[in-house]
Amino acid sequence: MVPAPERARLVPLGSVSLLTGVAYALVGPFLSLFLVTELHAGPVAVGAFLVTSQVAAVVASTLIGRFSDTRSVRRQLLVIGGATGALGYGVFAVSRSYWVLLAVSITLSAVASSQMPQMFAYARESLGDSPKAPLAISGIRTLLSVAWVAGTPLAAFLIAESGFTLLFAVSAGIYVVAALAAAVWLPSLGRAPAPRSHDSTSPRGHIALAAVAFGLMQAATALGVLAMPLYVTENLGGSTGDAGLILSLCAAIEIPLMIWFGWLAIRSDHRKLVVIGAVTAIGYYAVVTLTTEVWQVAVAQVLNAVVISAVMGVGISYFQDLAPDRPGAATTLFTNTAKVSSMLAGGLLGLAQHLGYRSAYAIGLGLSVAGLAFLLATRTRHRAAAVVSPARG
Repeated sequence: MVPAPERARLVPLGSVSLLTGVAYALVGPFLSLFLVTELHAGPVAVGAFLVTSQVAAVVASTLIGRFSDTRSVRRQLLVIGGATGALGYGVFAVSRSYWVLLAVSITLSAVASSQMPQMFAYARESLGDSPKAPLAISGIRTLLSVAWVAGTPLAAFLIAESGFTLLFAVSAGIYVVAALAAAVWLPSLGRAPAPRSHDSTSPRGHIALAAVAFGLMQAATALGVLAMPLYVTENLGGSTGDAGLILSLCAAIEIPLMIWFGWLAIRSDHRKLVVIGAVTAIGYYAVVTLTTEVWQVAVAQVLNAVVISAVMGVGISYFQDLAPDRPGAATTLFTNTAKVSSMLAGGLLGLAQHLGYRSAYAIGLGLSVAGLAFLLATRTRHRAAAVVSPARG
């Protein structure tokens, strides 16, 4: 079991994780709808808003991640992330100016986006080299899945009852609670760890290949989610309700699998588990590309849940292993691959509109194959570095 002092940190951290996840799950899936219906933004304006916001989030998270590894400020950064999230969505609740909200999105919301990687970095730093670290991190990642299962239907209810003003106000309120929880319950981790030898960090090329691999694999996942309602209704003759059920089914299966893969990560090499996820992704996209009935896509969600649990669950620990002396920067790099992949998936969805929505899953298959190739290449580079490095001494 995880030692008592570490549990004292991880239990409140889990509360912060759940609160933050719900706050974002309320607004994330409906932001584009808000821009169109409330701000009357056209396609170009919506695209510019979303892409610019993602780029700003990547930049802010990267800078904050690097800063967090040099000073003992993770708890303070979690408080700041909650406070900026609350202030940002508070402005969203009262303003209907496109330019004001864009300014808020690339500043306050961008800073708030650093909260997620900082939570995982805090967990890793709390546990240090404990073999239980992957299980604890998978547990926190599972809470984010729970948050999305609960947050999305709650958001739909709030919009239907009172519109977007209440939605953003509730999200801002939850961010306030998350900031207070971090300030009151989370203990400081003490002094920042002394820098380790560079030998403890994987070569830059190795890390870059891993980042490309995860970017490709997560782009396939994001594209699959974006295309699902369109594929089910346009190609398979199903309803939007069928598509929602399929996505909810995947999230439900994902929750126990995330814990199971966290347990496996204690006993197995993290890279091997991620490779299993990548291979499973190839199988999933091949199956969905060939489906002809809605129920077949629903059954295939078992494979999709395995992919998400292995790649996005164990993947966090895998990246932290690549740079154990820089958990903030490593975790931020992992979360940034998801942000970049979301932007890539948006463009690929446009291509799938021209080719037919079934092609989205064929594209996902190609992305998964490429991702696996880059992932396997990291082992080659790693072995080559291991052979060369002794000769330097």
